[in-house]
Amino acid sequence: MAKENHSLRAEFILTGFMNHPELNSLLFVVFFAIYLITMVGNIGLVALIYMEHHLHTPMYMFLGNLAFMDSCCSCAIIPKMLENFFSEDRMISLNECMAQFYFLCLAETADCFLLAAMAYDRYVAICSPLQYHTRMSKKLCIQMTTGAYIAGNLHSMIQVGFLFRLTFCRSHEINHFFCDVLPLYRLSCSDPYINELMIYIFSMPIQIFTIATVLISYLCILFTVFRMKSKKGRGKAFSTCASHFLSVSIFYICLLMYIRPLEEGDKDIPVAIFYTLVIPLLNPFIYSLRNKEVINVLKKIMKKYNILNQSSSSMAS
Repeated sequence: MAKENHSLRAEFILTGFMNHPELNSLLFVVFFAIYLITMVGNIGLVALIYMEHHLHTPMYMFLGNLAFMDSCCSCAIIPKMLENFFSEDRMISLNECMAQFYFLCLAETADCFLLAAMAYDRYVAICSPLQYHTRMSKKLCIQMTTGAYIAGNLHSMIQVGFLFRLTFCRSHEINHFFCDVLPLYRLSCSDPYINELMIYIFSMPIQIFTIATVLISYLCILFTVFRMKSKKGRGKAFSTCASHFLSVSIFYICLLMYIRPLEEGDKDIPVAIFYTLVIPLLNPFIYSLRNKEVINVLKKIMKKYNILNQSSSSMAS
């Protein structure tokens, strides 16, 4: 018993970017800037949608929740990574490790369902515009959003629960900048076969269902758009879907790159940087810069802010 207790690991070392310690200061500045921009962009988008009654529509409701999940993903990963750039031990406890993976799994699972819901929303808006307000009711939107959060929480709890069955008695160095599931499998002295099976049983159906929903929705949209006689109508339809389709494409390309055999560990970090850091950074810009409604609301707020400044300065004079 003493030997077994001695062999179990309760803490890990996140090696992160240990191969290039001379770049720690530069990497800290870069990733800190990414973190700030990501949080300002996503939380700002959530606040904008919440404050502006004009944006209280199904599409923006899903978009606000997507931005919230992206900010949660960044909060779970980046602060610890920034701390480790100047930490001597780079230690992370088992419970902290599981919490990191839980919030990452929650965010990624909820994102899958929210992106699928947004694709269905675009399908109804373009293919059945007269029935849009009936089919995309406020009640249905709340149910779809709640379902995304419930599915994300259940999936995360299941995966984390099965991680606790593993014993970690090999090297305590995680060759990653956060606690991801594949590096943990490599450190386990227990057979992770059941854990891998649980990933296929639960993760694969989620991905297949959400990807199928997106593909079928966009196929129907394409058929509808090509039947339109008006070039202006086609352009408006493509413009409506462009931002979401770009975001979905980036998200699922990264997700498919991530699903690889356990032996291919040397490629984990570059792919993980993209789907945990770059995608949450890009999403607010993808949806804001190509969206006239969001831009108009921003201009309205900025104009109001400038007017307030001018009035306060005139009163002071």
